[in-house]
Amino acid sequence: MKQTRYAIVRRVGLLLLAASSLALLMGAGESQEARVDYLGHQMMCVCGCNEILLECNHVGCTYSSREIDELKQMVAHGDSDKVIYAAFVKEYGPTVLAAPTTTGFNRVAWIMPFVVFGAGLAIVVFVVRTWKRRIAPRPVAGITEAPPEKLGEFRDRARKDTEL
Repeated sequence: MKQTRYAIVRRVGLLLLAASSLALLMGAGESQEARVDYLGHQMMCVCGCNEILLECNHVGCTYSSREIDELKQMVAHGDSDKVIYAAFVKEYGPTVLAAPTTTGFNRVAWIMPFVVFGAGLAIVVFVVRTWKRRIAPRPVAGITEAPPEKLGEFRDRARKDTEL
């Protein structure tokens, strides 16, 4: 009985050790292909197609193949993400980035959608409240609806007045 408990504890311990080792080693080394894939989806092709760099679908696009080759060389060289982004911005301009940076004036691109949404919501709330507060028109005293027998008389008179 002692031996079976020991064997069970030993197996569970080995399983836990293997699972924890596997979990730790999964993120140990990021492959170059995965990094190129990540960075390539953070940049735009500069040929004017407005596509993500790795998804440019122009047949024979010289820009995307050149950019991808540069990206692969920089990743293979071991450059950091910031260095790679800076090099691409220096060479192709800030439009090479798929999303604007969060520094300087580019913060406006991140803030303005929320400001515009808030302003639009405030305007809608203001208009709805104004409409709700409007006083409903009341019938003027002394004017009553015509009885049904007079309606026929009014219709006949309107027809006569509008005939040519």
